[in-house]
Amino acid sequence: MTDQGTMNRSQEETAFAALLERHRRELHVHCYRMLASFDDAEDAVQDAFLRAWKYRDSRDEAVPVRPWLYRIATNACLDLIAHNRKDATGEPGEVTWLQPYPDALLELVAPREGEPDAIVVTKETIELAFLTVIQLLTPPQRAALILCDVLGWSAAEAAATLDTTVASVNGALQRARATLRKHLPSRKEWPTGVDATEAERELVRKFVEASEKADMSWFASVIREDAVFRMPPEPGETVGRDAMMQLWVEGGFGTSMQLKGVPTRTNRQPAVAFYNHGEAMALDVIRVEEGMITEVITFPPTVFEEFGLPSKL
Repeated sequence: MTDQGTMNRSQEETAFAALLERHRRELHVHCYRMLASFDDAEDAVQDAFLRAWKYRDSRDEAVPVRPWLYRIATNACLDLIAHNRKDATGEPGEVTWLQPYPDALLELVAPREGEPDAIVVTKETIELAFLTVIQLLTPPQRAALILCDVLGWSAAEAAATLDTTVASVNGALQRARATLRKHLPSRKEWPTGVDATEAERELVRKFVEASEKADMSWFASVIREDAVFRMPPEPGETVGRDAMMQLWVEGGFGTSMQLKGVPTRTNRQPAVAFYNHGEAMALDVIRVEEGMITEVITFPPTVFEEFGLPSKL
């Protein structure tokens, strides 16, 4: 190859690498939906990029690069699922690999000028309740649902990506939607006439204050009677306000703890990073329906780094 040919090849490779990087974050969000794990999504995207690089010269130039990359990333996720054998076939408490996704990083996926087909990451397609329930689907059902109902692809486009038939995709979609109807919590916003943004901000402020003061009476007044508490990667869930509060007390809440809370946001939901005696302790993600807390998911302090949170205050 001549020096000119080598230079042109180098420029093509540099341009292709830059193209991959432009799609990194949205592909990471896509893989995160498939896997419900921030860390696993990172592995899947890295694998997808290696595959894309390996097969870059064989790509059909008539196929837009974006769906081509989504096809590679989707199949990288399916292979990772098969390899890890993480299965949850019955209850949300089985999804022990669930991890949060900081809103600050989701904002990086927002459509930019010249990207009319970029996907807006809406609350209903990224909140933890949705991510948990779709983990109960089989991998083909999960892929079909995300491609068609989240990304807005046709059944034919999804079938081409998954190397299957349109009939198979439609069948998977039907079963996936039935599972969502069965398990997904109702979406009830704040009461009519209430400024939802300000009301949520005030609720989080009081959540922090009550936690720091160990004010159990406040929690009793805002946690719905049938609320749910989970602590991934620990399996299972605690159902019911009284059971939740008893568990917190048994864990040292109000006695051995000296808490300081830092509000943040993840998965388009309010969250609070807690420090105990100045040490990173946990991230609480709150689900709110009609002004009441209906779910609290607590994550270990290992997730703080992705939020840009310090390990100590």
